[in-house]
Amino acid sequence: MSAEILCIGTELLLGNITNGNARWLAEQLATLGLPHHRQTVLGDNRERLMAAVREAAGRCRVLITTGGLGPTPDDLTTEALAAAFDTPLVEHPEIWAEIQARLLARGRVCSPSNRQQAFLPAGAQVLPNPTGTAPGMIWTPIAGFTVLTFPGVPSEMEAMWRATAAPWLRAAGLAEGVFASRMLRFWGVSESALAEQMADLLENENPTLAPYAGAGEVKLRLTARAGSDREAQALLAPLEAEIRSRTGTACFGVDDDTLASVVLEQLRQRGETLAVAESCTGGGLGAALAAVPGASDVFRGGVIAYANAVKQELLGVPAALLASHGAVSDPVALAMAEGARRATGASWAIAVTGIAGPGGGTVEKPVGLVHIAVAGPDGSSSEAVRFGSSRRRTWIQTLTAGEALQRLRSRLMVQL
Repeated sequence: MSAEILCIGTELLLGNITNGNARWLAEQLATLGLPHHRQTVLGDNRERLMAAVREAAGRCRVLITTGGLGPTPDDLTTEALAAAFDTPLVEHPEIWAEIQARLLARGRVCSPSNRQQAFLPAGAQVLPNPTGTAPGMIWTPIAGFTVLTFPGVPSEMEAMWRATAAPWLRAAGLAEGVFASRMLRFWGVSESALAEQMADLLENENPTLAPYAGAGEVKLRLTARAGSDREAQALLAPLEAEIRSRTGTACFGVDDDTLASVVLEQLRQRGETLAVAESCTGGGLGAALAAVPGASDVFRGGVIAYANAVKQELLGVPAALLASHGAVSDPVALAMAEGARRATGASWAIAVTGIAGPGGGTVEKPVGLVHIAVAGPDGSSSEAVRFGSSRRRTWIQTLTAGEALQRLRSRLMVQL
């Protein structure tokens, strides 16, 4: 039987918080080779939680819950689980002592509501929380069904999983082999085109192949199942090689790679540097680069030049160019890139200027029109791209930043 994930919190149902815990846990279950077929999200409601747990007990071997552990009135998970199986709660003095010590160390007062965290169903094993005050538990209320509970705070949940839960699941022998996954990342190709190109491979049973689409980026997830990680990796290798042979340079990275990290590594290997000049992206391009650890040894910085006066004063864009061609044009994009390169002393510079919308477009220059320039040691070039007027402003900005990095990546690859 499989595992299920149950995420608890009204804030998840309202959309106030993105449910990243389910994604993270799903990846961990795959790594352990524990089949996982269902995820559920519930609000902070005792009766619905009890019903969901009872239903899960009839379907799965392991139920993993996140959320609802803590001192506030809506933290109902532990009490509801105990009630679902008519089991009394028992206080664990060692848990209460640990909670008191941690609260006092933080200068906080212990309250009766904090003490409720020290109660677990009779027979439950404590799942220690090394970074927070709310412990979890490992509990088998009925034969063949085990519940593991975690707080909703991602950092606490992840620490508890690595320290206690994952070793327990391995030792319990619940895994059915090992899963290994690899994510290949593409730019400049649509999901439908890539899927058509991989039609025969998508029918594979082991390893499997699945496409995913994002903002300009398409991903292929390769997943293999075997008796060991080494065997699973050996299954992935020939599939990845075949995909790369079919797609060529469209595949820009693997797993956690981004266009920004790939471009920065290209420049690092060449001993070169980069600067940016941005109008329509408002700093999004620079933010993508700065998000990469170690970016400072390659990324010099940039200028956010929305106003024409800033383009002129900081980037040296001639007023005549702005007057004759307009801010959204190839000549201005080129001047911005060359100005950023000159001002920072960088080897390369990227500039973007466009109309992200939703207003401001004209017949000649509609929303979604962006000019992207790349200036480097071998010269400067600029080209327009039309992302379409129906897209959201943030989507156009994200596409622009990605396309700008892709164009620099392509230039650097040609020079190799």
